[in-house]
Amino acid sequence: MRKKIVAGNWKMNTSVSKGAQLASEIVNKSKEVEGVTLIVAPPFTHLTKVSEQLKGSQVALSAQNCAAEASGAYTGEVAALMIADAGASYCILGHSERREYYGEVDATLNKKLVQCFANNLIPIFCVGEKLDERESNRHFEVVKAQLQNTVFNLGEEEFGKVIIAYEPVWAIGTGKTATPEQAQEIHAFIRETLALKFGAKAEETSILYGGSCNPANAKSLFLNKDVDGGLIGGASLKADDFIAIAKSF
Repeated sequence: MRKKIVAGNWKMNTSVSKGAQLASEIVNKSKEVEGVTLIVAPPFTHLTKVSEQLKGSQVALSAQNCAAEASGAYTGEVAALMIADAGASYCILGHSERREYYGEVDATLNKKLVQCFANNLIPIFCVGEKLDERESNRHFEVVKAQLQNTVFNLGEEEFGKVIIAYEPVWAIGTGKTATPEQAQEIHAFIRETLALKFGAKAEETSILYGGSCNPANAKSLFLNKDVDGGLIGGASLKADDFIAIAKSF
């Protein structure tokens, strides 16, 4: 049975002290949630402090990114080993903002996947199309290529650990949201695409929706059979909203 997952991507927000406070609030309120895997992804600077707040709770820790190399002269980079050592179990890879603003390409993401698995980090791997790609009816083509060039390179055991997050780039931070029907259509397509390579294993893969999901629309999105949760942005910065989304199942 696929895991139901709600992961909060804090992006470049909060100070260390405020992040620790937010994590503490989420931990306290997480007792209201059953049957859902909760994950928070604070900035790198917060990982150790937030990890302390999460100890003994049902809330897991993720990084928002990792370096493509294991170690060395890569000023400003943070290795997967460092992330795992700070207490994280997950790592977001291929987020649309990393692809758009920092030029991350499939070759780089393949190296990052290797680093995650080498350090026992579970990747939350993001795919998704831009507005012009959807309007020109190329969204299926774009998402399929993103998967074929990266996730298809994994072995069956590694693939079994991956979480996929679908991000309609046109809906991130814009307040726009894919309709439940649009979300189901593309999530089903992603699962069908994964099945081309991994067969029945694709049925076990959790696929999260990641485009302006909030307490008001979460339930209608999560009712779809191929939407297994959400990768939450702005709404994850308020404990009440984050937990309300988790309770939407």
